Amino acid sequence: MIPLSHFLTVSAILFSIGLYAVLSKKNAILVLVGVELMINAAALNLVAFGRYDGKQYEGQIFALFVIVLAAAAVAVALAIILSVYNHYKSINPDDINNLKD
Repeated sequence: MIPLSHFLTVSAILFSIGLYAVLSKKNAILVLVGVELMINAAALNLVAFGRYDGKQYEGQIFALFVIVLAAAAVAVALAIILSVYNHYKSINPDDINNLKD
């Protein structure tokens, strides 16, 4: 059986990569990918703690809800990104500095 620390290490690495992508990328799509990586790291933690707590399915059910909410958030974010691109002709967050046009 794989120890809990290995799952937590993988989750911390995924979260760190996602945080780096959110903080360093200039493209809104790549920022969205970074957010998704962080959400997936949280879901991995839920499953790992649920499995090692002895209650096998509670962590998986919570992770399923997290994945559904992440999918809904991606749909809304992509709609916002497309709307911003149609108005500003750019998806670079630094180019969008005035929201009252």
